Amino acid sequence: MLSEAKNQLLTQVGPGTPMGELLRRYWHPIGAESEFDEISVRPARLFGEDLVLYKDLSGNYGLVDRQCPHRRADLAYGFVEKCGLRCNYHGWLYDEKGQCTEQPYEDIANPQVRLKDRIKIKSYPVQAKAGMLWAYMGPLPAPLVPTWEPFTWANGFRQVVISEVPCNWFQCQENSIDPVHFEWMHSNWSVRLRGDTGPYAPTHTKLGFEEFEYGLIYKRVREDTDEKHPLWAVGRLALWPNVFCLGDHFEWRVPIDDENTLSITWAFNRVPREREPYVQATIPAWYGPVKDEATGQWISSHVMNQDFVAWVGQGRIADRTQENLGASDRGIAMLRRHFFDELDAVAQGRDPKGLVRDEATNECIDLPVAARRLFVDGLTREELKAHPIIGKHLKEYAFQYGQPEAVKRAFHDAMGVQIDEHGNVVNAPLGSAQHG
Repeated sequence: MLSEAKNQLLTQVGPGTPMGELLRRYWHPIGAESEFDEISVRPARLFGEDLVLYKDLSGNYGLVDRQCPHRRADLAYGFVEKCGLRCNYHGWLYDEKGQCTEQPYEDIANPQVRLKDRIKIKSYPVQAKAGMLWAYMGPLPAPLVPTWEPFTWANGFRQVVISEVPCNWFQCQENSIDPVHFEWMHSNWSVRLRGDTGPYAPTHTKLGFEEFEYGLIYKRVREDTDEKHPLWAVGRLALWPNVFCLGDHFEWRVPIDDENTLSITWAFNRVPREREPYVQATIPAWYGPVKDEATGQWISSHVMNQDFVAWVGQGRIADRTQENLGASDRGIAMLRRHFFDELDAVAQGRDPKGLVRDEATNECIDLPVAARRLFVDGLTREELKAHPIIGKHLKEYAFQYGQPEAVKRAFHDAMGVQIDEHGNVVNAPLGSAQHG
């Protein structure tokens, strides 16, 4: 168990807190590019700060303070111009660096005063990569937005899924280094949710945890596998500081504040070889619900929804003074120790682990990926349909509930399949190169 003081170090993320200062030294995805196909401005609460994310008429993104410093109007209701965001109350205009560039009446009445030159609001840089919008809220010079290897893979259908989860970020990230929960929370609980009492999933018999340059690796052996299996030979990743990575699937746990987390997933599905070359013009994004609107109950049908149930069940901020860790929690203990070490490093003026500052390195950052061949080389459509795991994913998005029909249709078109009247995956007529 942890003391209350140490628990606060891990969980408090507001301005000036040790963990807040550590996490602000990384780029975090905070939304998706395709969101701004329909809107130009939206509010964004991050690390306890109320901000506005926008895309101006020149295509530039900005992330600025939500309150206009003139009379504190809400800039979430502002409107974009060719360069910047204009307050809808009195027309003051701000660029993506937070500088006030126009004050319509003051510019006419007292142009010699040049009040606008002295007005600047809080702002943070935003970059687009892999269909997501990334923000950096730390000290300059900023590191590079990581180009993780899967971002460079070709011939894939990608999508971004966003949810807000009412609990602290750290209990979400601890899930990334907890292999045994797969056996119970996903496999066995799914059996019971179907109304069955068995058979249960194979039991874990051996766990391993190790560090690498960009995070931690967990490895596992179940009673139906051995150490030659990729889940032991390669493993899965908890990337610094708040990412879970399965190779074709990244999950970020971005703090909204101490009691709420922005869950952002980037998912990749390799199209069948018959569909190559596949070029996706737009990466769709959608918001996944966490509760059933009709009943108010937590949704538990999909993998990440099951995780959400576990995370919020620990309370808004998990009370780690009441824990009793066991042998399966060695990864949890390792993760916490590393964060305490990184908090010390930042306090001493050093970079935390996992930052990328070299342009050549960032062209493509290789990661240990257990099933790389499936995602890079691909399979035929029949091989995909026959695959014991990926074949099930052809029918529906397995990771989270609520995928919109338009995204389903785009996915099925990319994969060259249809769902028949009986709910079976069948081949669609093959055509020329597909563009999503």
